[in-house]
Amino acid sequence: MLKRVQHDGRRRRGLTATLALVLFSASAASPALRQGIDVSHHQGRIDWRKLPRQGVHFAYIKATEGGDHRDRLFAANWAGAKQAGVARGAYHYFTLCRTGAAQAANFIAVVPVDTAALPPAVDLEFLGNCPKRPTSDAFHAELATFLRLIEARYRQPVVLYLTAEFDRAYQVSARVNRPLWLRSLGTEPTFGGRPWHMWQVSHSRRLNGIATPVDWNVMR
Repeated sequence: MLKRVQHDGRRRRGLTATLALVLFSASAASPALRQGIDVSHHQGRIDWRKLPRQGVHFAYIKATEGGDHRDRLFAANWAGAKQAGVARGAYHYFTLCRTGAAQAANFIAVVPVDTAALPPAVDLEFLGNCPKRPTSDAFHAELATFLRLIEARYRQPVVLYLTAEFDRAYQVSARVNRPLWLRSLGTEPTFGGRPWHMWQVSHSRRLNGIATPVDWNVMR
């Protein structure tokens, strides 16, 4: 979610073809699947009006990171998604060097309560995170505080965005019973303590209305 990895053109074209087949198969097998994006200021200004016709049913929008960072385009993206009729949810990038309480306060200060919004999500990954690695018990204590405060505010269970590496290190999906949003580029996730609720399929989708590649997801 947080960073972008560059690939050579040949690998990208091959991955795009694979993803097209994956998404076609998934949609055919389960009409209940919905497809969408997650975005931040890295995508620049987005023309949200162009997205629904390209199959964007929902969007998760970065709001905050750590205890004090706030995405400068959150308000514009939040309003743009609503105006375009795209279901919207907000996400927070959880850092390992700030308390759960401070991070929850940051998110609550930025994201309005909207009963029509998708559940809040928390991004749990090592890429771009603090070099500090707390013990498992220390991490889970801070995450539990964050979840308690966010869920009390928004009255929905928080969705856990996880990479396989982070889940192996902290056993999040086994210890925390929340909907899972799993990152597994091109192939269906094989990790996680239970079936995924959302799957991040790609980080290089191209859409009219967005100048940069964007993460592509499916939701049950």
